[in-house]
Order: sequence, then C-alpha cells, then structure tokens
Amino acid sequence: MPAIDLNADLGESYGIWSLGDDDAMLDVVTSANVACGFHGGDPSTLRRVCHAAAERNVTIGAQVSYPDLLGFGRRFIDIDPGELRDAVLYQLGALDGFAQVAGTGVKYLKPHGALYHACVTHHDQAEAVATAAHEFDPSMAILGAPGSPLLAVADALGMEAVPEAFADRAYLGDGRLVPRSEPDAVITDPSIVAARAVAVATERRVTAIDGTHVEVHARSICVHGDTNGAVELARAVRAGLEMAEVGVHAFAL
Repeated sequence: MPAIDLNADLGESYGIWSLGDDDAMLDVVTSANVACGFHGGDPSTLRRVCHAAAERNVTIGAQVSYPDLLGFGRRFIDIDPGELRDAVLYQLGALDGFAQVAGTGVKYLKPHGALYHACVTHHDQAEAVATAAHEFDPSMAILGAPGSPLLAVADALGMEAVPEAFADRAYLGDGRLVPRSEPDAVITDPSIVAARAVAVATERRVTAIDGTHVEVHARSICVHGDTNGAVELARAVRAGLEMAEVGVHAFAL
C-alpha cells in the first residue's frame, strides 16, 4: 500500500488578525507547519497550535521565514547567509519552546513563501537554512521542493530530506510552482485538488498548467491553511487518498 504525509501551514494568525481554521485543519492533517513569528504567528498562537497539535498526535514542524511580517514572508530578501542562519535558529528555538511545553517537540523544518522558493534557486540561502536546522537538532527532518539545493544540503549533512508536492497550487511544465501573481496559481476546487493529491501519491505525477504531466516524487502533500476553503480542501484530499487506499501517515514521529 502506498503511503504519504499530509501537511498544512498553520498558526499564521497574528494579534487581532485571524487566518485560517487551525483546529479544523489539525483534525485532518498528519503534520503541521507552524509559523514561527517572522511571517505570521504570535506567541499565544504558537502555544495554542502546539497544544492542539499535541492533543491530536499531529507532528509539529517549524515553518521558518524571512523577517517579513508586512509581506507575509512572500517577498524575497537578499539577506546575508549568516544572518539568515541565525534568524532560522531563532525561530526554531521560539517554536520548540512552546512545543516542549505542550509535551512534544519540533520534528522538522519547512521554509515559508519566498524563502521556500529561494531555497530552490539560491544555494547560499538553502545552505544557511539547512545549517541552522542541523545546529539545532541534527536528527531533524527538512521538508522542501524535490531536487532543491535545500534537500541536497540536508542530505549531505546526514539529515532526513523529505520532498513534497502541493495539491492546491498549479505547476509549470518545468516542475516549478506557478507564481501567485499569475492567474489560476491557486486551485480551490476540492475534487480537482483531491484528484491531484491521489495522482501524486499513486502515480508520482501532477498535471501542469499547460496540460503536460510533471513527474513528482513526494513523501508529503501540502494544503495551504490560508487558501479559500482550506478545510474543505484538506478533507477532500484526505478522503480521496483513503478511498484510493493510500495510507496517510506523518513522515516524522
């Protein structure tokens, strides 16, 4: 039986600004990429989400970002790699404090937004992110884009490198994600999103925006917590995977 992890970006509310339904998503996913305060997520949100995840046996991962609250971490920053390493380490420590209080810990790292894409195209930044994770905990897994420098550096450091695919994002023919600034970059039809997730898990492919099939070897599938109708999408993905007899399990325990 094929098996795959289902992850979502959570804990991104900040102050009086509420984003997504973390509790409902935690009832569906197996791994939670929790914001660490640099693109979203305030201390009380981090505490709440970590406790809710621990209660449901959902694995906690750190979704680290550029220091970019105003841009929600979706703007590239040409930051010194040493500063980026320290910023990532800072975020890991902050989230792990709340995870420990909740009786668990941070098991993996995933970059957010612009940093995620930078870890595909900027080797120095990818190395900084992976190095920070290794300094924090060499046994930590790293979740990222298949074939990216981030996963290559993680593997070279002896860490578990976990490739992922996106159920609710459109792909270009070369395997990159369609930029959010482009039309139809985000997919919100539950049946389509579920079918894409099943294709990734069982056929290792996704249909690109030009109609071609892109080969994707993924151990985890992401549904964004801030996508319109995210809970419905996640439930459709989970149901579709289970109907296709795909085991849904966390990659990190």
